[in-house]
Amino acid sequence: MFEAGSPPKNIDRHRSTYDPGAPVSQPTTDHEAIRAQVRTRYAHAALEVTASCCGSGPTADTAVFGAALYAGQTDGLPLTAVQASLGCGNPLLVADLQPGERVLDLGSGGGIDVLLSARRVGPDGFVHGVDMTPEMLALARRNAAEAGATNVEFHEGTIEDLPLDDGTVDVVISNCVINLSADKQAVLHEAYRVLVPGGRFGVSDVVAEDHLSPAERLERGDFAGCIAGALTRSEYLTALAAAGFVDASVEFTHPVADAMHGAIIRATRPR
Repeated sequence: MFEAGSPPKNIDRHRSTYDPGAPVSQPTTDHEAIRAQVRTRYAHAALEVTASCCGSGPTADTAVFGAALYAGQTDGLPLTAVQASLGCGNPLLVADLQPGERVLDLGSGGGIDVLLSARRVGPDGFVHGVDMTPEMLALARRNAAEAGATNVEFHEGTIEDLPLDDGTVDVVISNCVINLSADKQAVLHEAYRVLVPGGRFGVSDVVAEDHLSPAERLERGDFAGCIAGALTRSEYLTALAAAGFVDASVEFTHPVADAMHGAIIRATRPR
């Protein structure tokens, strides 16, 4: 069974070169720099087994980011899977996973959402995790082995170019990761591509209120801290529609910064 460990640590923030004014449908000119920054940041988080990577500096609220958002659901998981939780929500509460479903977790990190999803879908289901950080993949694979999870697989790759075939999953989940991408439209197109017709998109992410300008988002936090790269609600809905999704919604759940929120985002690939 899961045993409580010492309180989670925070790691230092890194200033970003991200251009938050770039169109949603295009990568910024610093795409590779952003990716390198995020990879470095989360590699350090994996090595430190940090539970609260997102947020704003050493006073980050673990009730807003991290393992506290899984209260009552982590029994039996490896301690390091729980400690490495870096998210802003609980996508399992969003996706309504059913036994036998095939699931993809975008930016699977230390594996907490993959392992919890594997419980939900059962032995007849399967869960894929995709992450670009070798240190996180190594941690996730160790956690899966410790948990005895046989219906999971972790793939190295980017969420803008998923290493899965078309129409291979029923549900796409993610937890505070899409905001880290410099090409969010590519992420949503890829999510649409790997879903079966009628498949569901259900993620947690940081989302800004519509009145907040790109410069104001940058003032509230850096890119790797899940703040500067966040879309507004309207931008998210527009990007989902452009990718082909229908029945999209963005529901704010809790504040993470001034006029910025943890949010539940849902959409469906048409049949």
